[in-house]
Amino acid sequence: MRSHLLRSVARCLRARPAVSPARRHLSCRSPPLEELFARGGPLRTFLERQAGSESHLQVRGPELVAVAKLLSEKEQELRETEHLLHDDNEDLRKLAENEITSCQKAIAQLKHQIILLLVPSEETDENDLILEVTAGVGGQEAMLFTSEMFDMYQQYAAFKRWHFETLEYFPSEIGGLRHASASIGGSEAYKHMKFEGGVHRVQRVPKTEKQGRIHTSTMTVAILPQPTEINLVINPKDLRIDTKRASGAGGQHVNTTDSAVRIVHLPTGVVSECQQERSQLKNKEMAMKKLRAKLYSMHLEEETSKRYNARKIQIGSKGRSEKIRTYNFPQNRVTDHRINKSLHDLETFMQGEYLLDELVQSLKDYADYESLVEVISKKL
Repeated sequence: MRSHLLRSVARCLRARPAVSPARRHLSCRSPPLEELFARGGPLRTFLERQAGSESHLQVRGPELVAVAKLLSEKEQELRETEHLLHDDNEDLRKLAENEITSCQKAIAQLKHQIILLLVPSEETDENDLILEVTAGVGGQEAMLFTSEMFDMYQQYAAFKRWHFETLEYFPSEIGGLRHASASIGGSEAYKHMKFEGGVHRVQRVPKTEKQGRIHTSTMTVAILPQPTEINLVINPKDLRIDTKRASGAGGQHVNTTDSAVRIVHLPTGVVSECQQERSQLKNKEMAMKKLRAKLYSMHLEEETSKRYNARKIQIGSKGRSEKIRTYNFPQNRVTDHRINKSLHDLETFMQGEYLLDELVQSLKDYADYESLVEVISKKL
């Protein structure tokens, strides 16, 4: 181990003049996960039992046992090295600090490996998705906020280098948004976005408010995984496809050509419409993409409803009816109620870049924590 090298260096350095010991604060990124990994905690007990039983003969068992062993060795190395932080020699303390940083990075990577080995990946994590935003309670203010949220997710897609295509867009009279949907595709798009579904609440003074009073409005986000051809097969005989003239803002082609498309899935009654494009063929393609996502989401909810029922972080229809986040502009604060986490820079958050990504990662960490608890409780 490298700590043995440090101890041998220590014997050469201790003869030099002494200075006061440096102090170092070590922080944890995800407290719930760190609690599971704590010595004597449930996950440690589970890993020790895995190492001492025939379970290592199962798929991924040998790899899990090997990574757990490496983690124990690296943590032992870290503990030995931390003792050198209190040495009288400054050069030795600096060596120890560098070694501690290296150990912490290795430990974090090993813990992440264990999580990947234990937490079952969702069937849809690698899928593309359909994003739907809808104004809720609050009239024009709710529509303005819905427009800002749609823009935020479009900017987040650009930040993650995903493809973003607007499928439908129904603006309000003063620049807000009644409803919109978009197709988002890219590396692990659904895995990152799936916990955004739910009711988002905004608290602020509307531009139209003359008395300076704070209003509360809401909007709803739905995240539907986009199925592959293998995931979902639709019989063309089960579809009724109607065409009509587009309505609303859109230029000269509106109300002059039958470009709008409405598709009904007869067995379920699910309806999908699109009039975003001038081309009827393009609108049919987009409406079909939305219909497939809706039917696939219904199929998945039947399979996952029992598994997700007890979790704080919900996906699917149950998640869409839950108030998940508050955007408080007077306090410059956004709070996610599921994990009780607040960030205090709303303007930057609404730009859809690193702060939103930080919150998404926190939600993923907590979801991993809940999955680990389930795995451990079933096997202990």
